[in-house]
Amino acid sequence: MPRTAFLVLAATVAAAGPAIAADTILPGYWESTDRVTAPVARTTTERRCILPADVAKFMEGPSNRHYTCTYPTRRISGGRIELKGQCVSKGGQQIAVEGQGDYTPTSFHLDAQIQTSFYGLAISGKADTTARRIADTCPAAAEADHGR
Repeated sequence: MPRTAFLVLAATVAAAGPAIAADTILPGYWESTDRVTAPVARTTTERRCILPADVAKFMEGPSNRHYTCTYPTRRISGGRIELKGQCVSKGGQQIAVEGQGDYTPTSFHLDAQIQTSFYGLAISGKADTTARRIADTCPAAAEADHGR
């Protein structure tokens, strides 16, 4: 899988953030594992501070400084999440993203399918993100690094 497609998926997981309403996730210190299973296997795990202001952005679908994403299909309710849309890199590469999963106030899981092309070849990939809240509050260093 091209690095760009992996970064789109990573944005999905990294955004796993806090909640203000009852039907979202809670703020705090989160650990997330992103796993790409096809076409090339790769796993990364990170810990990050999720602030209350991050919740809406996460729940509305991934996007980051590398990609601009739109999700015409976005259903988030009752512990289930469904996203379907497209991300475009700064260089113009288009990546179709479709994901389904579930969440609780302290956990998040998303299975994603990614489709793009690389030098004219169609490439499909599968990935998943699993995140869990590991503390109510963030360590001082993690909170200081938030947003960098």
